Amino acid sequence: MKPLIVLILLGLGSFLNAQVIVTVKPSRPKVIVTKPAKAKRGFVWIPGHWRYDKPAKEYRWVKGHWKKKRRGHTWVQGHWKKTPRGHQWVPGHWRRV
Repeated sequence: MKPLIVLILLGLGSFLNAQVIVTVKPSRPKVIVTKPAKAKRGFVWIPGHWRYDKPAKEYRWVKGHWKKKRRGHTWVQGHWKKTPRGHQWVPGHWRRV
């Protein structure tokens, strides 16, 4: 019985982490915060990007902002990935260097 419970929990975990696929990418908002000319030491600029709001069941625009750098990591920008079913937003994330 224990292996069955583990399989059910593993299946539930992958379901909870599933990304939403859309057939048409959301358009960019009218107001976009651009990267300031002067860099902020020890921080990386994260451009505006989409974030899925599960309760509202829609993508919401997040304004560009500074994020503290992580030692030994590089920031990978979020991007749209084309899939056979539509478009999927891949959120920006830190990648170990």
